[in-house]
Amino acid sequence: MNVIVRPALDSEVDAAGHLTAESFIADGHTTRGGHYEPRLRDGRDRATRAELLVAVDPVSGALLGSVTFAPPGSPYADLAAGDKQEGEFRMLAVSPEARGRGAGEALVRACLDRARELGLSRLVMSTQPGMVHAHRIYERLGFVRTPERDWSPVPGIDLMTYAVELTTESDPARHNM
Repeated sequence: MNVIVRPALDSEVDAAGHLTAESFIADGHTTRGGHYEPRLRDGRDRATRAELLVAVDPVSGALLGSVTFAPPGSPYADLAAGDKQEGEFRMLAVSPEARGRGAGEALVRACLDRARELGLSRLVMSTQPGMVHAHRIYERLGFVRTPERDWSPVPGIDLMTYAVELTTESDPARHNM
């Protein structure tokens, strides 16, 4: 992978929000002017109340993608149960021009690493059924479907859920690095 993942710089948070919103809109996962667009666009709030990670090109420094990592207690944790030592990631987006370069997978791996750094036992996430390319990444990295946790944030939007248990050497995501 020719991608660097790191916490967003203050100068990048607005651009990361723009990239996230525009990617979700372009892919048909939300609508322009819809209820979710402002939340996707607000990279500054995600950087303050969660952790905003970005994927950048190592040569040009161009922003390729972003993801929000919600540690326990973050208001961005919709699915994670704090009493279960779960972390969550949300709003994973890669710009259309950067797809196929490994940025999405690198962002997910960074979330796995961050959850391990915090000593969490599980990493969870929600996804829309149509995000099939992302589902392949999650499954390759050891995430399994947790249909008992599927939910609907608003009528008409049904979300599927995945989780991965975070152990040391038996972690499939570690062996695929």
